[in-house]
Amino acid sequence: MSEYSELIKNFERVRAYMRDFYVYGFKSREEYDRKSARSYDDERRRMESWMPDNMRFVRNAEGKVTFISIDSRTAGRNPLFKAWKSKSFTDKDITLHFILFDILHSSEIALPLEDILNRADEYLSAFESPISFDESTVRKKLKEYSQEGIITTQKQGKRLLYRRAESGRQPLSQAALDYFSEILPCGVIGSFLLDKQNNTDCLFGFKHHYITGTLDSGILETLFDAMSRKCYITLDNLSRNSTVTHRHKVVPLRIYVSAQSGRQHLLAYNPRFRGLTSLRIDYISNIEICEECESFAEYRALLKTAQKNMWGVSCRSGRGGLEEIEFTVEVKPAETHIVSRLLREKRIGEIEKIDEAHYKFSARVFDSSELIPWIRSFICRITSFKCSNRAVENCFKLDIEKTCRLYGIGGGAE
Repeated sequence: MSEYSELIKNFERVRAYMRDFYVYGFKSREEYDRKSARSYDDERRRMESWMPDNMRFVRNAEGKVTFISIDSRTAGRNPLFKAWKSKSFTDKDITLHFILFDILHSSEIALPLEDILNRADEYLSAFESPISFDESTVRKKLKEYSQEGIITTQKQGKRLLYRRAESGRQPLSQAALDYFSEILPCGVIGSFLLDKQNNTDCLFGFKHHYITGTLDSGILETLFDAMSRKCYITLDNLSRNSTVTHRHKVVPLRIYVSAQSGRQHLLAYNPRFRGLTSLRIDYISNIEICEECESFAEYRALLKTAQKNMWGVSCRSGRGGLEEIEFTVEVKPAETHIVSRLLREKRIGEIEKIDEAHYKFSARVFDSSELIPWIRSFICRITSFKCSNRAVENCFKLDIEKTCRLYGIGGGAE
């Protein structure tokens, strides 16, 4: 639990502050204009209390600059998990929680709501000023626990009976939990389980540790739930460079996680324009599960077909259809590792050996601009480059020409 005394109820607000401060860059009080200066100070102090060992300060001509610093070689645990462990509970929340699970102390006991209410009153009758729980509060709490799977329900005539779910606890492997909590989506679940173990040392070290997706675990959990139930969802989409929120109703199909940046995208079907779309998960908020989608399997099949021409997450053709892109690299006799890399990283592309010193990569994709960062990594060996999207080709060649002029090198791009 966080040492900061003011805990939180609305995680979406904290998620927004954490993204704006730690993911997109720490802002000063003057730069942050979404809330008042007092709100800024309160949220900043709260988040600094979660990560005191990761906060750094420097002073320059503009004043004090705050930033987060995490060395993945020494930080085995993701510090952003602390944000999820700071949910607040009122005295009534805590009291009702333990009363309910004491009443339903065994999975063999099944009781209707009125019996549970009566027994709850008996628990509190010994106090001079006992807390009272109305029927609506207890029903909502039982419904919440039922949705979490820790309470089960069954019909008996017109009455609904509540029963404690059977425990399916199995011995937990720390190695599996260490890896899951730091690498996989919704890893905060593994972090909660690790809190129940005495060993706090992580068994792994990570050269590239992508932790910013931690703040989106709640969104991911809802998306996985909707996909397992094959349902529509509604969501708000607002990028950090926009002031307009767009409401979408889509069918979630897959979650794509970049192995290079850790960025997470939702691949979905949008009925409004009858096609596939991709949405950055860190831009999604206020997500709700709707009715079941009868065409879920059809949309999944559509995405599977589209994957044959997806380099990244772009899954729609432009006006000209698929784009063709190719480049040739020169490989010296002692550089067989370059050929191995081409074969390993080509994804949906094809590699053709032209002669003993040259290899050509070619692909037909929805968006050729997605390949440019990868192609640039071969830039000193590229002998030719072509793209059916002239804007992408011209931009690539212009970048090379600017680089040549910067370093005073003659020549350019073919």
